[in-house]
Amino acid sequence: MISRFHETSQRCSKIITENYSTSFASSIKLLHKSIRADIHNIYGFVRFADEIVDSFHGYNKEELLSSFQTETYKAIKEKISLNPVLHSFQLTVNKYNIPLHLVDSFFKSMQYDLICNYCDESTYKEYIYGSAETVGLMCLYIFCNGDENLYNNLKSYAKSLGAAFQKVNFLRDMKADYEQLDRMYFPNCNFRNFTLEEKYHIQNDIQKDFDHAYKGIAQLPPRARLGVYVAYKYYLSLFKKIKRLQPKSILEKRVRIPDYGKVLILAKAGLRNQLNIL
Repeated sequence: MISRFHETSQRCSKIITENYSTSFASSIKLLHKSIRADIHNIYGFVRFADEIVDSFHGYNKEELLSSFQTETYKAIKEKISLNPVLHSFQLTVNKYNIPLHLVDSFFKSMQYDLICNYCDESTYKEYIYGSAETVGLMCLYIFCNGDENLYNNLKSYAKSLGAAFQKVNFLRDMKADYEQLDRMYFPNCNFRNFTLEEKYHIQNDIQKDFDHAYKGIAQLPPRARLGVYVAYKYYLSLFKKIKRLQPKSILEKRVRIPDYGKVLILAKAGLRNQLNIL
């Protein structure tokens, strides 16, 4: 039966999520069970595309990404794929009528990683939208489940949350991005002379994203609110840890939240949710 293939494909996306991000996997577990698989499906798709441009050294990345993109659109159109990640992704796209322009923008940012190593202000904003804000909007389609008014009301908050997550990743991974991939995403910044003033400017921008995103989290449907809030708190805690560091320290090591810290975040979030004070 085709249902077994659907289930097996979605289990693959779940395994990808768990293997690549314990933080997101933990957050997804807090979503209502009816939407967990769909969020795994989006994460699995995004992660595989990201792996092509970031990790597949020694292979023809351009050709692999082009093939992945072609097969993605084919899977969405035909509503089936023998690639389990693409099959599970198309299930979610077609189920919630996620518009293809979000997928288009996502691939545009992935392609950008292959042709350009440094961003100006314009390309930086465009890259953030395609690589992160669109993912937040895809997830929002799932959370809103066809409620167009709710989606439109929460759209700007979802974009801010996606942007905050991505920018924190850029700060955390600055050393690896520069040394391994020769990339610097932040405009007008020099890795070898990353100043405190530049760090403050970036942090202020990220803080605005977090502050705006929080207003939207409180308005999410109950089936999504706790899971998104925990993901928000994970990244906010990571951001606060980065803020305490000097620029030199960011360039020397990758900042992490220890497991006990994640457990504490989860416990506090659960309590706040029970008290209805998110």
